[in-house]
Order: sequence, then structure tokens, then C-alpha cells
Amino acid sequence: MDKTKSFQISKKVVLEAYQRIKANKGAAGIDDQSINDFEEDWKNNLYKIWNRMSSGTYFPPAVKAVEIPKKNGGTRVLGIPTVADRVAQMVVKMYFEPKVEPCFLEDSYGYRPNKSAIEAIEITRRRCWQYDWVLEFDIRGLFDNISHELLIKAVRKHTDSAWEILYIERWLKTPFKYKDGVIRERSAGTPQGGVISPVLANLFMHYAFDVWMRKNHPNNPWARYADDGIAHCRTLKEAENLLEALKLRFEEVGLELHPDKTRIVYCKDDDRRGKYTNESFDFLGYTFRPRLSKSKYGKFFVNFTPAVSNKASKAMRQTIRGWRLQLKPDKDLNDIANMFNPVIRGWINYYGRFYKSALYTVLRHINAALRNWARRKYKKLSRGKRKAENWLGKAAKNLPKLFAHWQLGIVPTAE
Repeated sequence: MDKTKSFQISKKVVLEAYQRIKANKGAAGIDDQSINDFEEDWKNNLYKIWNRMSSGTYFPPAVKAVEIPKKNGGTRVLGIPTVADRVAQMVVKMYFEPKVEPCFLEDSYGYRPNKSAIEAIEITRRRCWQYDWVLEFDIRGLFDNISHELLIKAVRKHTDSAWEILYIERWLKTPFKYKDGVIRERSAGTPQGGVISPVLANLFMHYAFDVWMRKNHPNNPWARYADDGIAHCRTLKEAENLLEALKLRFEEVGLELHPDKTRIVYCKDDDRRGKYTNESFDFLGYTFRPRLSKSKYGKFFVNFTPAVSNKASKAMRQTIRGWRLQLKPDKDLNDIANMFNPVIRGWINYYGRFYKSALYTVLRHINAALRNWARRKYKKLSRGKRKAENWLGKAAKNLPKLFAHWQLGIVPTAE
């Protein structure tokens, strides 16, 4: 390491940071440099990043602002840093995250190593059986509204590294550049899409919510995934009081509960009498509500439990339509399986963990798309759905493991 450098940053860490960014892929930033472009002169590019970061002269370029549609309408602004800036952010993340990660609480699940959304759903499922009421909450524009002053205060609590603090401050202030060329300065928030942003958002929420809940409401278990959270209560009154306290708490730290996505829910089942306005809630792509379940003794009962949400099912069906299989008659069935099995398997692994049968209608949608593909590919099948269905059913019979959903028995029927 060069003794004249202001900051001691390992070249090995810079190289590993680049390897992680390369594995994650991602779009080009405002300089239009792709990962492939960066790789053409990667040694020199990484040396520049290391050299500037080590001397304190690294200044992040503006972040490319991209508006993406939300599932429930409206748009969300994603900030896409350049490849070089993503590498620089990863360097800081690799030094900073190990300092804060051990301090985070057990029930914070979002964007954390060795934590998953499925774990959050599992613990929420169990707690819904133990507690009658749920407070479902969502923070309006968390990534856009985080107070820089409070966040840096939290950062300083966990690191005394001058260069980590310096670059985190610079990234917080980095402006957005929109496609029309307009550059907007930022006085709050951390760009959704930045490499360092998730750990910073978690750190902010650690003090804004997690620690506050443990101190002030120790009898109300909760699960949080970034800005999406659930808290459990014994009574309606307790849930109402918690909601009011939470509104005030978030106002204190410059945040606001989303009025349409924050509500109190009754976890109704066979043992819980009475009614309430809300008897279902969505959390991480699952809808929790009363459902007919079967006990191990074959007895049916009403259970408050999660299954894939209508919103997630709709998004998956849109994805299937987006594959446009009927426009791929040049591919054979093996090609189609190789192209889309990773996605199908991912859906099954995530949305099939609880109340799997709710996912079956989506999986049958894949079979319908395959049938349309077969009708376009083979003239003899083009005249009727039944012929194509029969042909596909025979293929499933001969190759039951070809598609991930066929392995579950969701196969087209053959005569």
C-alpha cells in the first residue's frame, strides 16, 4: 500500500468489490458505460477508483434517474450509479456493513446477509396464530425522505473511519440526472438503486423503529422488511394506541406512514369470533387471510394463513405474457424450458412455500402459453386448442421433469 495515501484502502477489497458488481450485472449510469465496457480496461479503471478513494479525491458523478411503474400505479424513481461508482460504493459497504450488521435486531429482514423475506413471512404466520390483531404499516417514500443529519449521526455511532463517513456523505448529496438533462440536487434520502443505500436505510430504520419498538413496546413483536412492516397486538385498543404512537414517532424522524397501506387487521379464524373492517393484509407478496385448511387428521378448519397475493399472481401472469412464447416457433421445447425454468423455479420456491395450491392457477397459465407456442410451431396443431393440449400432455407424460411446474404435477392433460 502506498504510504503517501490519506486513507488505507485495500486493493484486494476494490477487486472483490468489482467482482461482486460484475456478478450483480445492472444497467449503465449517466456515462453509458456498461459492465462489459468497464471490463475492457478493468485494471486501469480499478486503479483509478482505488487511487482516488485512497487520496480522498473521489467524487461520485450524478446518479441516473429512471422512473419505473409501481404495481399499484404511479412511479418510483430508481437511481442508477455508474459502474465505477457502484464499485466505489461496494468498497465502502464491504468495510462498513460488518460494523453495523451485528447490531441489527433479529426481526429486521430486508437486504441483510443470511436473512430472507420467507423467514419474515414464516415468523409473521406463527405470530398471527398467537396474537389476534395486526398493525400493518408502510412508510411513504422511505428512500426519498431519510434525514441526512440523523443518518450521518447513526453512521458516526458505528464507525470512526473518516473515509467511510466522507464518501457516505458525498453519496447522500449526489444529485439525480433525469433523461431530459435536468439535474436535481438532493437534501434528503438515499437513492433506491445505490449499492450502499439498503444498509443505510436499514441503519436509519434500526433507530427510527426497531430499537424504539424494543424500548417502548416490548410486548408487541414485529417483523420489518425495509419500509414494509407488521406489528402484532393482543387487543384492538392496543393496536389503535400503537398506531398513534407510531405516527408520532415517524414524524419525529421526518417520516410518514402511508395512509393507504397502514391499517389494523383482525386475524380471524375458527376460534376468533366477531367481525372487523379489515380481515386480511398483504406482506411481501403474500396475502394473509382466513382460509380453509385441513388438519393432519383430515378435519377442515378456518386458519389465518398466507398464500400468494392477487397482485403477485397478476404480475407473474404479465411476465408470462411478456415471454411471448407464440413468437418463438424457432425454439424447441427444451430451449423454452432452459430459458424460463429458472424463473418458474424461483416462483415455486418463493410463492409455493405456504398454501402452495394458490399458485397453481399461475402455473397453469404457463401451460396455456406453451399450448399457444405449440400451435404456432406445428401446423398440425394450429387448428384447435384440444389437439395442442393433447400433444403437450403427451410431452409432459414422457418428460415429467422438463418444466419445474410439471414436476409438481401441474401438467397439460393428454387424452
